[in-house]
Amino acid sequence: MLDRRSMLRTGGAAAFGAFALTAVAGGMTPAEASALHPQGNGLLPDPATTPVPNPPFPAHLTHTERKHLETFDELDFEVFTHADWKRLGRSHAENVRVHWPDGHFTDGIDKHISDLAALFVWGPDTRILSHPLRIAKGDMTCVTGVMQGTFTRPMPDGSGGFIKPTGKKYAINMATVGLWNRHGVMDEEFLFWDNQSFYQQIGV
Repeated sequence: MLDRRSMLRTGGAAAFGAFALTAVAGGMTPAEASALHPQGNGLLPDPATTPVPNPPFPAHLTHTERKHLETFDELDFEVFTHADWKRLGRSHAENVRVHWPDGHFTDGIDKHISDLAALFVWGPDTRILSHPLRIAKGDMTCVTGVMQGTFTRPMPDGSGGFIKPTGKKYAINMATVGLWNRHGVMDEEFLFWDNQSFYQQIGV
């Protein structure tokens, strides 16, 4: 049996890509896929610069797989976008481990709430309203999204000072891999985005 955690930690891009292809192959129908690609070439534009409609859920999902994706949509579109942290427990376990793009990880939902809330200190309009790709297999999900906002308030620099707001907007592609437990919440979450592009866009 494939060890999902070993695949993520040691299998690299090839294993992750194999998982994604396997999940997609059993999911969306050609008609559904073509509806998302009116240009007819079957390829997505860059979702961060060209709006992409949220696709229907893949076909042939189990009830649990669909529920995980529905919960994740609610997490980003409602809980995160509206900074409604009291509802984060609907998608995250109390002892959730969250892996960040720079390689560090945190443990516990309270720490994760603190980290998420920090994004809204300098960018109160921070939001995620787009999930161009949504796949699920067993107790694993992978969802891509577009996180966007505007650097309009001072940003804490971690040393007691602040970075002056630039007023610049950002829109970055991101991906989240979630490992779900039998209670329907994530025990572990892996966040991926390009930090260099992010800082360049906000002028830092």
